[in-house]
Amino acid sequence: MRHFLTTADWSRDDLQAILDDAVGLKKEPLQPRLKGKSVALIFFNPSLRTRSSFDIGAFELGAHAVVLEPGKGSWPIEFEMGAVMNQGPEEHVREAARVLSRYADIIAVRAFPKFEDWQIDRQDRVIRAFAEHATVPVINMETITHPCQELAHMMAVQDRLGEVDGKKFVLTWTYHPKPLNTAVANSALLIASKFGMDVTLLCPNRDYLLDERYMNLARDYTSAQGRGLTVTHDIEEAYDGANVVYAKSWGALPYFGRWEEEKPLRDAHKHFIVDAEKMARTDDGLFSHCLPCRRNVKVTDEVIDGPNSLVIEEAENRLHVQKALMSTLVND
Repeated sequence: MRHFLTTADWSRDDLQAILDDAVGLKKEPLQPRLKGKSVALIFFNPSLRTRSSFDIGAFELGAHAVVLEPGKGSWPIEFEMGAVMNQGPEEHVREAARVLSRYADIIAVRAFPKFEDWQIDRQDRVIRAFAEHATVPVINMETITHPCQELAHMMAVQDRLGEVDGKKFVLTWTYHPKPLNTAVANSALLIASKFGMDVTLLCPNRDYLLDERYMNLARDYTSAQGRGLTVTHDIEEAYDGANVVYAKSWGALPYFGRWEEEKPLRDAHKHFIVDAEKMARTDDGLFSHCLPCRRNVKVTDEVIDGPNSLVIEEAENRLHVQKALMSTLVND
């Protein structure tokens, strides 16, 4: 039995097989591969694309999806091992994961970090607890990484570029009025480097570097394929000759839990917005973002609505890659 918690656990060949299957499912979406199966979708945080694409995807494969929101329509869940549960959550993950495994063939979990202590959040305790105690495959619907978004993005890029090896991929930090999760940024770094692209990370300064775990994995992946990971704070250098520009906002890790101290630093870099002037420096570069996106804060209307924008294709691809993923896990 395999889980899908992070693409770091999967080889490029295995991920490409999922992408190839997703291309076929895009052409023939209704296939009874999971007829009679059930999928439990557990949302600790809100969603639009993830919830709808998993639910509809399960339906198109002949499966039934049940959506659970702990603390709303289902019991709050405790994750601390050895906890004395005399207040707070009534349910423990040890029981929740095992009971749901008796009902469902797949468990998928969406649980954002608490944004208080990165040393705790980086352990990814919620989904890893489900993976430890479940007896069916567990899928990450976004925690501190967003591997399904990675697959959707790579599917869109391959559709436009074909061969991606050696192409210049720019992951750029962009301004946002509040600090956001690093999950999509971590994932963009992982998938671009794993698929043989020359990767550039553009951010305001070293405070905005991503967790060393993902930086080191990206270095390992790129160097193993004769590519490189470049970190720069120079906007023009980053955009020059880029084939793909991926925009994402995230909070500075050294300020985790001290966001009022980080705010002036973030507010000083509103000029990192993706605009036509910057994109003109690229090699007819593609633009994408995971959505939702604050227009004219992170990217201008001209760019996000332009012919080189992948945002809608990438969002659509969530449906196709997740169907391929669920099919792969159930039939593994």
